[in-house]
Amino acid sequence: MLSQFVNNQSRRKNKRLLGELGDFPSGIMSVGRLDQDSEGLLFLTTDGKFSYHITSTDVEKEYWAQVDGMATQNHVNVLSKGVEISVYGKPYQTKPCKVRLIPHPEHLPKRAKSIRNEDEHGKTSWLSITLTEGKYRQVRKMTAKVGLPTLRLIRYRIGEETIDDMQVEEVRRLA
Repeated sequence: MLSQFVNNQSRRKNKRLLGELGDFPSGIMSVGRLDQDSEGLLFLTTDGKFSYHITSTDVEKEYWAQVDGMATQNHVNVLSKGVEISVYGKPYQTKPCKVRLIPHPEHLPKRAKSIRNEDEHGKTSWLSITLTEGKYRQVRKMTAKVGLPTLRLIRYRIGEETIDDMQVEEVRRLA
């Protein structure tokens, strides 16, 4: 599902859009976006000031990344200090962030498409990466930079709100 309400791209005609999840008020927009291959929490609002607050201030966004290979404490240390990535073709130094190794999150829903078979392709591991910024495909670029390409990416938390106890495609109203 694309994190948008209107599809104005001819090459993505068969993609599902957020509007399919319910009857939303006029002027609703997603707060930030998730790329087509990412999953997880997404805020929707009609309040531009709220959207700006979430995307342009130090509100934490926590991502869980399943990476190709076995992440080590050294990877955690390098990522947490910030790494140089490319954003729209220009070098960008990511801000320091919170990174930790996490066990495989057993409670996540199965993906429609399987990632891969570890017996055939090698081990994977999971990282929690908490950012206060959100550059284009930032987490994927950061993990690739340290030799751990992201296989599955889930936005677990925005501020204090998490996906705990939520179902796939569930919509909740927040105060």
